[in-house]
Amino acid sequence: MPNTLQSNKQVAPAHRVSEVKEYYFSKKLREVAQLNAEGKDIISLGIGGPDRPPHKDVIETLCTEAAKPGNHSYQPYVGIPELRKAYSAWYKSHYNVTLDPNTEIQPLIGSKEGILHISLAFLNPGDGVLIPNPGYPTYTSVSRLVGAEIFNYNLTEDGCWEPDFEELEKLPLELI
Repeated sequence: MPNTLQSNKQVAPAHRVSEVKEYYFSKKLREVAQLNAEGKDIISLGIGGPDRPPHKDVIETLCTEAAKPGNHSYQPYVGIPELRKAYSAWYKSHYNVTLDPNTEIQPLIGSKEGILHISLAFLNPGDGVLIPNPGYPTYTSVSRLVGAEIFNYNLTEDGCWEPDFEELEKLPLELI
């Protein structure tokens, strides 16, 4: 039996991965880095990454909390109760929406994780997905990854960046 570790064969990615293109923001960040290297003063309004350190009180609190032995583990899968309660209170105060912190809130690492998980849970290959244009590039990438059929619809300034339902009616929505 040949030793597979010594084989010259390449490990091929799954076919679905070929449907996913380079992340839009990774291309833009590379362009910004190139412009900065050329000496141009670029103000990035991209993905919201911080360009300054946190306030010194935040850094001190992080250091204090990092030194506590009980803080060196993964959070529970449903997030810590205090965080879920704080999210619930925030939605109530900002949107007057009542959410049960025990059953209706799931903290995530980020939006990409949530979009991927909900798409994997509810979409089968060939299912249709409505995606706004302009929209978050992850909607398209994840939809391609799960093998969904993408139906783009336009959001325009003239339409106050809201869906044009007449345009949506022209799409083959019976397939979705």
